[in-house]
Amino acid sequence: QVTSPSGEGTDAIVILEKTPFQEEKVSDLLKKHTKLELQMHNDIYSTYHLYPPPELSEIKTTVVYPATEKHLQKYLRQEVHLIRETWEDYKNITLPFIQSQSFSIQWVYNILEKKAEADRIIHENPDPCDGFVLVPDFKWNQNQLDDLYLIALVQRREVKSLRDLTAEHLPLLRNILQEGKEAIAKRFSVPGSQLRIYLHYQPSYYHLHVHFTALGYDAPGSSVERAHLLADVIDNLVLDSTYYQKRALTFALRADEILFKKFQEAGRV
Repeated sequence: QVTSPSGEGTDAIVILEKTPFQEEKVSDLLKKHTKLELQMHNDIYSTYHLYPPPELSEIKTTVVYPATEKHLQKYLRQEVHLIRETWEDYKNITLPFIQSQSFSIQWVYNILEKKAEADRIIHENPDPCDGFVLVPDFKWNQNQLDDLYLIALVQRREVKSLRDLTAEHLPLLRNILQEGKEAIAKRFSVPGSQLRIYLHYQPSYYHLHVHFTALGYDAPGSSVERAHLLADVIDNLVLDSTYYQKRALTFALRADEILFKKFQEAGRV
């Protein structure tokens, strides 16, 4: 908790992540300014505690403040269950839940309107119907390409998730796929064949967005029960405009989530 001047405590989340080692800095870790403490030695094997100098000890720190109950639940360790959501489930359980919640996505609108993070925009297509903005994800510090992570936020505000997509959105999705790959190749020299480009379902926030991550990076949420490759989504919509209004979708929910309890109440778990 963070204590305000008035003495009241407000919840906050602090996420500490060790950033990947940069290849050109690895040799510096073994030089004289690094402290080594021997823990075990056995024949050709040794283990040490290594204490690098401050400039090589970077820890990426993300702060969410003030943190809502939903934020706190997201980062607590919980039992997880797979849900198989039919279109009827979506209409009768998931959509009413989404509509009843006050999920704040003002931060998304701030980026689209360039009220925040304007200097971080990698690429922008301003078309109000088929455009998007490409920005680095908060999880990526941009110091190395090993964990490259960018997000494409669509300009349209009425498209919440994969469930809303039809053939009408194909020009938008194709723009994201093509222009996103070109922008990343130009800025970071990473070819499209080394990118994982996908959507989440369920998404963590209900404004359509597409993830671009380095193929070699085991990014959070890139597992099969959540990630849907954008190229596959496009192909599915070409085959059937209402593909995502027909098929069942699988996703994981934590046991303490309200949506999970809604599925339980409906006898769907």
